[in-house]
Amino acid sequence: MPVFVPASLFTDHAVLCRGKEIRLFGDAPDGDVITAVLTDAGGAELARDSAPARQGRFMLRLAPQAAQTGCALTFSDGQDTLQYRDIALGDVYLAGGQSNMELELQNADEGQALIPVHGNPLVRYFNVPKCPRPGPETEEANRRARWHAVAPGWAKDMSAVAYFFAMKLQRKIDVPVGIIDCYWGGTSVTCWMDEEALARTAEGQRYMREYDEKWAGKTMEEYLREEGAFFSGLDEWAKKADQLKKDHPEYSTKEINAIIGPCPPWNPPVGEGSPFRPHGLYHTMLERIMPATLTGVLFYQGEEDTWRTRRYDLLLTSFIQRLREVFWDEELPFLNVQLPMWIDAAAESDSKTWPLLRLAQQTVARQVKRSDLAVLLDQGEFDNIHPTNKRVVGERLCGCALRTVYGLSAPESPAAVGKYTENGVLHVLLSAPVQDRGTGEFLMEIAGEDGVFHPSDVSLQGAELRLSCPQAPHPVQARYAWTDYAIVRLFGDNGLPLAPFWLK
Repeated sequence: MPVFVPASLFTDHAVLCRGKEIRLFGDAPDGDVITAVLTDAGGAELARDSAPARQGRFMLRLAPQAAQTGCALTFSDGQDTLQYRDIALGDVYLAGGQSNMELELQNADEGQALIPVHGNPLVRYFNVPKCPRPGPETEEANRRARWHAVAPGWAKDMSAVAYFFAMKLQRKIDVPVGIIDCYWGGTSVTCWMDEEALARTAEGQRYMREYDEKWAGKTMEEYLREEGAFFSGLDEWAKKADQLKKDHPEYSTKEINAIIGPCPPWNPPVGEGSPFRPHGLYHTMLERIMPATLTGVLFYQGEEDTWRTRRYDLLLTSFIQRLREVFWDEELPFLNVQLPMWIDAAAESDSKTWPLLRLAQQTVARQVKRSDLAVLLDQGEFDNIHPTNKRVVGERLCGCALRTVYGLSAPESPAAVGKYTENGVLHVLLSAPVQDRGTGEFLMEIAGEDGVFHPSDVSLQGAELRLSCPQAPHPVQARYAWTDYAIVRLFGDNGLPLAPFWLK
């Protein structure tokens, strides 16, 4: 066996990024010179590079290439040779986040019907192994990781959001599309940031400090016992709930809880080995694919941070900046998913934390270059934090990519772009006209100089909203959808929901 080992990201069926420098890396003894050669479908050489390994790693760079398929990638240390076939050159996206990005195709609407029959050799995916902490299991899992193409019987373990994104995008741009899945349910954005990125903001420092204080003095053995007990309880409840849903699909969550008891609260134990610790998964998962050449990043996360911070915008901005540094691309496109509507049936009141985080996501999308936001205000479900209609999410992300990455036109949610007050009426100017679907709530509020918001009467005038109410005779502020959960009724002519806003 060769003593050098390319990263498992470089295997048969891999997708390498077109139009940019291609970075190849792996492990090798110090001083050993590693050579990589990329050849086309006819065997002609496209690019090569050689470099000595340093500190146990090799890094090679190949010249940018055009989109194509049927290529081969060969590595050699002068004595041993490894060759990988069916290599494609196309667009490569990192799909990250927590459980709504993690939700697999097999568990999504349409998934069970698609998996046996779908096929697109130009859409491929690579699952970064879910590894909470370093160790032999982590190393073995990464050695086994491989690329797969979408084919009958395959892709059941692919992110459903990323699947629908890639399938639509591939048809639009007609080049291979590769997805690198790297996510973990229940994670904060801080789990995917290293210590340097976290230290850049007071919020990041607070997350690290508070977490460290909670597990100080706890041994790994103690943590592992707590982890086992916690997840055993969750698994036992989930099995009972799944069986009850199978036997009685008409039962609501409330009825299921009445029979088997409520789901144990999401409160995983803290410890040095937890996947939910700040900067943990950055080292055990994200680092495994750095600094691969990427076309862009897809991100669906935020639920875990709604109750933990009022400055998610600072954390998210620092995260994006760090991604661009570690993937060596200062303009790496970042395509984010705005949180939809949701509330727990057991909630005693509307926490107002989800709208705050939605606006933080919107602020980042507007302030950070080459970023975009898929609006999902119409896609949430009461008492279900994991809606299974992921086609809508993936295809709206595809619209973001078409606009931000490729400079093409794509439907976009109407958004508030300005305001003025005249004769006791607050006029909100929109980027496009909206229509009233007639069911749901208007969710418009206005406030005067005192800052106290009141529900507003709404008059639609094309691309303008006219808002008024007796309690705010001189309105100066307007906000829309300032709630964790409600059914919205305002949509653009293109069928996309009006984006939430707060105009101060």
